[in-house]
Amino acid sequence: MTLEDHAEELASDLGVDKAEVTRDLENLVNYSVPMDEAKQSLRRKYGDGGAGGGGGGPTSKDIADISPDDGNVTVTARVLTVGQRSIQYQGDEHVIFEGELADESGKISYTAWEDFGLSPGDTIEAGNAGVREWDGRPELNLGESTSLSILDEALDVPYEIGGDSELTDLVPGDRGINVEVTVLEVEEKTIDGRNGETDILSGVFGDESGRLPFTDWDPHPEIEEGASIRIEDVFVREFRGAPSVNVSEFSTVRPLDRSVEASESAQSMRVREAVESGGLFDVELTGNIIDVRDGSGLIERCPDCGRVVQNGQCRSHGAVDGVDDLRTKAILDDGTGTVTVVLDDELTAEVYGGDLEDATEHARDAMNKEVVAERIADRIVGLEYTVRGSLSVDDYGANLDATEFAVTDDDPAERAKAFLAEVGA
Repeated sequence: MTLEDHAEELASDLGVDKAEVTRDLENLVNYSVPMDEAKQSLRRKYGDGGAGGGGGGPTSKDIADISPDDGNVTVTARVLTVGQRSIQYQGDEHVIFEGELADESGKISYTAWEDFGLSPGDTIEAGNAGVREWDGRPELNLGESTSLSILDEALDVPYEIGGDSELTDLVPGDRGINVEVTVLEVEEKTIDGRNGETDILSGVFGDESGRLPFTDWDPHPEIEEGASIRIEDVFVREFRGAPSVNVSEFSTVRPLDRSVEASESAQSMRVREAVESGGLFDVELTGNIIDVRDGSGLIERCPDCGRVVQNGQCRSHGAVDGVDDLRTKAILDDGTGTVTVVLDDELTAEVYGGDLEDATEHARDAMNKEVVAERIADRIVGLEYTVRGSLSVDDYGANLDATEFAVTDDDPAERAKAFLAEVGA
């Protein structure tokens, strides 16, 4: 059945105007609501008690009680954040508004497909707000069918209003956020964007709490290395398993009259805690190296994409003449979990005790590349290291791309005494 057929059937069953049903059904389907769920939602909206389990229109609900199974609801809430973003929608550019709403019971993300004139701090009543599942959680959709009014009496909620945040508090999915940061690294790039070649900025922001990568999709001249700036209306995506700050054409950037001091140290965590976080840009782990994995030592990379070449074959470019390089993949264990630590050519050269030329000569003399990895293993396995870097977690495990790799000077006997004293206390 076509959408028109579904709409005609609904209009006939419900005894309402077909054009209105068609418009509502099309809106819900365009918001990625499955057809069956969209039809049930409209049955609830128009009061078909037999098919929808109730009548009289959308149910008023506390935010904590909203679930993806709700088709449409009415909520009274406080606007915590408002972000603006341009997306591709049915082949056209479309500006949406998004952020979080809250009441006394909880908070929920929203997407507004029209400009309702929302501002942080507003108390609103949104009638016939659509509900969909987004990233495993319910999200409100405010669209053409939503009736929205701004109330005079402010709703008291147990959440901060406005969106000001420190970098370490950001998580993928945050929208309408404001940050005050120093620009630690920045570079210009040209990428293949949705409208062809696009110039962007990318780099690293820092504040007193930590560091995160960023992308500025509409380069702002205020974002330059060493600058301390306030950025309003950023959104956060996941990049290589960690949060990444995204600056857009709707973001405002202005210099600060103070210097933002970036933390020099990374957040120190146990391995299990770090892995369970899902990914971190700058973290420090300490544990023992228990093994050096295959694919370490003297390796070959594709000259076109940099991927590791296996038996002269690149996964993307087929048969290639590989370029020699150094890499180490070591297993770090702290007793709570394990993670694969990846050392680049420079850090590998340090633990190997020689550069690429030395390693190549070593392998040639031995007529075996494996001797390079064996020497690395002899030097690091069994020792305790503190590693700093970017952690990514996926279906294949946890990997820490190291920026620092240093053997600890901790005395195991003294640490054991301190632990026993703590347990005894």
